[in-house]
Amino acid sequence: MSNSDDLKKLAALRALELVVPGMRLGLGTGSTAKHFVDGLGEKCAAGLEVRCVPTSEETRKQAEGLNIPLVNLDELGGLDLTVDGADEMDAGLSLIKGGGAALLREKIVAAASARMIVIADDSKLVECLGAFPLPVEVNMFAHETTAQMICEAISVNGLAGDVTLRGAESPVETDGGHYIYDCALGQIDDATSLSEEILNIPGVVEHGLFLGLATGAIIATESGLKEFGEL
Repeated sequence: MSNSDDLKKLAALRALELVVPGMRLGLGTGSTAKHFVDGLGEKCAAGLEVRCVPTSEETRKQAEGLNIPLVNLDELGGLDLTVDGADEMDAGLSLIKGGGAALLREKIVAAASARMIVIADDSKLVECLGAFPLPVEVNMFAHETTAQMICEAISVNGLAGDVTLRGAESPVETDGGHYIYDCALGQIDDATSLSEEILNIPGVVEHGLFLGLATGAIIATESGLKEFGEL
């Protein structure tokens, strides 16, 4: 394998082996998940029958273009498997997600899944979360006030770092109609405590810490695949 994209494809191909006919699938968002959706489209064209829930409008458009059957999550009442990427993952399967601004729907879908499998190249595997800025999705109303409260919550947890509106003068708007603040923290020693503090802030919709959601991971390296947890 010669580059990151090749490694992402390798992880996606392994994840496709987990798909069986009749499954209810969550389709992730991002560059690695895109390869999984592409491969799933080929399987569906060859006769595979599945029902899928996309985690973003971007993934929805991709899946529709490949004639992958899509349904509303409420119609299914749950999912068998979600395959998604990550911006960071530690050895305990804790994640930071949200670099693609789809974290809210990604977390809803992951929480509704019996299994969530992360696919990524080994650049996303870290000893401690936090080098990738933590995204926090907030309501547009008084978002700067909300951001100040996020700064205070970060401080309470013994952390410090810039909290920046994504897009600045032309803010990024999520599929849900919210803004995102990126928190450059460097290292998050107690992700559980930080998660609780941030979620308690009025105006915060969700954050990019995915704790206790991923059940397994397929990480592609130059020397082959590494698997974590249970696939």
